[in-house]
Amino acid sequence: MAQYRDDVKYEEDFIVNSRGNRLFTCRWTPKKLQTKALIFICHGYGSECSISMGDTAVRLVHAGYAVYGIDQVGHGKSSGSKGYISSFSDIVKDCSDYFKSICEKPENKMKKRFLYGMSMGGTVVLQLHRKDPTYWHGAVLLAPMCKLADGIRPHPVVVGALKMICTVVPSWRVVPAPDMLDQVCKDPQFKKEIRSNPYMYKGRMALQTGHELLAASLDIEKNLQEVTLPFLVLHGTDDVVADPSGSRLLHERASSRDKTFKLYPGMYHVLMAEPPADVDRVFADVMSWLDQRAGGAANTCN
Repeated sequence: MAQYRDDVKYEEDFIVNSRGNRLFTCRWTPKKLQTKALIFICHGYGSECSISMGDTAVRLVHAGYAVYGIDQVGHGKSSGSKGYISSFSDIVKDCSDYFKSICEKPENKMKKRFLYGMSMGGTVVLQLHRKDPTYWHGAVLLAPMCKLADGIRPHPVVVGALKMICTVVPSWRVVPAPDMLDQVCKDPQFKKEIRSNPYMYKGRMALQTGHELLAASLDIEKNLQEVTLPFLVLHGTDDVVADPSGSRLLHERASSRDKTFKLYPGMYHVLMAEPPADVDRVFADVMSWLDQRAGGAANTCN
């Protein structure tokens, strides 16, 4: 768990989205350093920002960035049925509305703005970019959900059947939730914190949630050429949750002129839950990429 030193200011708040849901937001900002740029983090499925993403945020703040997070509907400290996603586009809209409200504050208009997404959060990031292709100055994607592994790709008939069932019993929590923590995380302390985190959803997945995640993943895979913003995509070769070939495909097909792909041999899905030396290497790559692109003022005409 992140330790907030005197040089990090941490604050929490709640906002109400356009559909009346109460959403938890948090921010980490430098107390002593001048802010280089704004970074907006998007968490993965079943996760949240304030605890599980805290170490990431603190590392970024120590490098001079202001970091903002939001718990999506049904996740973390936000309202909604836990782990339930009724509409992926609603998640994207909530993130867009909140993130842009921060960017448009007078003190932030001249600062560059970067997106930072983990797993499903990477899909949210790519959808945010599609929603407004010229607004964001870059993105960091850790094990993004860009492509379904061939072994689990459902037949179109199955997809159609799932959609029909969802119209009848969308909240039916029938999709098994096997304990895969040992397969996605290596660091014992990180695993302990995940298991004890009351805001992490670890139960069965609802049919509607599964349908929305499947549809979002297939949509991203089909439209990778529409990605035009600068991005850094990071993936472990031993990831059993998000197919590493999806990140490779993103790098190959994206129309971005500035794109970087880092593949880490032997690493699992959660790159910040590897042995300390490997985590430091991942964050060194992230910081180097960000620092090279954070200089200069933002284009306020975007």
